[in-house]
Amino acid sequence: MTQRVYDPSDKHPPKYQQDLNPDAAAGINYGRVGPHPEKEDPRTAYDVKEAHRRLADFTDDQLKQIPVLPAGSRLEQDATYIDLADPDRKEFKAMASMEAGPGALIVPKSEVDYQLWNLLRGVTDPARTGSVPGT
Repeated sequence: MTQRVYDPSDKHPPKYQQDLNPDAAAGINYGRVGPHPEKEDPRTAYDVKEAHRRLADFTDDQLKQIPVLPAGSRLEQDATYIDLADPDRKEFKAMASMEAGPGALIVPKSEVDYQLWNLLRGVTDPARTGSVPGT
């Protein structure tokens, strides 16, 4: 017997679903329920001019490892992100109703190596960033 995977859009009969639960998959952290423009059109800080400018001290190889979510990407509930457009670059935990807005440069922590993540956060300790002093 095959186990059926829960899909929140099946909660109501199809003809009532849009009225009763229009954002059924908002913030769900499993599978590919709902729209995921970041999967269809993956971009990195290397590809996004504003992100490239804000991360001028990063190498091209590092920039290519930093995904930037396109506007309209829904953020996952309790997942950690950084908005490169924020001058303080503080981590934040997303709520289910959040999405990447226009002008935002949202980077998901789950998609970035921890040493590179520390560099994004402004950590300078070589033990946490993988950099060798004097190079």
